[in-house]
Amino acid sequence: MAPLALYIHWPFCVSKCPYCDFNSHVREQVDQHAWKSALLTDLAHEAALIPGRPLSSIFFGGGTPSLMPPATVAALIEAADRHWGFTPDVEITLEANPSSVEAARFADLALAGINRVSLGLQALDDEALHFLGRAHDVKEGLAALDTAQANFGRTTFDLIYARPGQSLANWEAELARALAFGTGHLSLYQLTIEPGTRFATLTAQGKLPPVDPDHGADLFEQTRAQTAAAGLPAYEISNHARPGQESRHNLTYWRYGDYAGVGPGAHGRRGGMATIRHKKPENWLNAVARNGHGNQSEGALAPAERASEALLMGLRLREGVDLARIAGVTGIAEDTLVDGTAVARLEGHGLMRRAGSALMVTDQGMPVLDRILAEIVAV
Repeated sequence: MAPLALYIHWPFCVSKCPYCDFNSHVREQVDQHAWKSALLTDLAHEAALIPGRPLSSIFFGGGTPSLMPPATVAALIEAADRHWGFTPDVEITLEANPSSVEAARFADLALAGINRVSLGLQALDDEALHFLGRAHDVKEGLAALDTAQANFGRTTFDLIYARPGQSLANWEAELARALAFGTGHLSLYQLTIEPGTRFATLTAQGKLPPVDPDHGADLFEQTRAQTAAAGLPAYEISNHARPGQESRHNLTYWRYGDYAGVGPGAHGRRGGMATIRHKKPENWLNAVARNGHGNQSEGALAPAERASEALLMGLRLREGVDLARIAGVTGIAEDTLVDGTAVARLEGHGLMRRAGSALMVTDQGMPVLDRILAEIVAV
């Protein structure tokens, strides 16, 4: 049996960022004992349904999981090892805010078993951090980065670009500074206006103009060229890494492998089944107390749904997808997975490349990935 990935969601944040549409919530108080017990219960339920497959990765996401007590993190890692066991090179990642309070926990989190941390720096400019609603400033963020690099074997951090008024020169200088910190991985996201966020409201009011698509494409190309020159080429549309430093956990998603998801709002994919946990923290907590798990729904995915998901996820990767593999997994004929005419047209424009059963989006095509997927996915 192929190894499995595990996602654990911690839904709480100190504040809600104006660009964020993740399942994150602000609460004055959190009953840490109750949450630890419920997460362990939800984890045990999922493990009983997927026995005999070692974990290749665990990812603590959120929310802000660095707000979790290290003892809770340790208990969850120990339980996961007990239920499943780990591959020899298991990757255990935790997302963290770069505040001094949370950085003070990094040593204890490393002792708990975290071996990779993902820091939400988001910008290396104080004015931009204020615009993004972040609680830290650049000095505090970089101090947290130093602490992370001293405590964890692998460190990555996020930056958001294509911010209002950001020129190519501004971004080039900011990215050069980020690359100089020497991490083996960077996640670089264009600012996206997501429905239901504070930024979406401001955009609707005309107070926050969206980035010009042509300028966004220029920034994207600059990002790819600069990271590649620094030895961290893009391996996914927004993720860049030195060879061997790619996020193994996220590669499980993008390569459409199986993963278990526990905690509020967590999704899972196991053996053709889709699982969705209750999203609101209180509803999830009540469901665990009532049913012994936090599932809101669970059901088999139709072959066409599985094929569509595999294509939509896999074509984000520079390596693309193997259509023969998707056909083998789903039972759908390889030549019906994508619109061959559309693929040929996009190949002619240099936006896609096909070699046998391998299909990939080129660097030139990545800025318009959504449009490409809408054209070619036939299932």
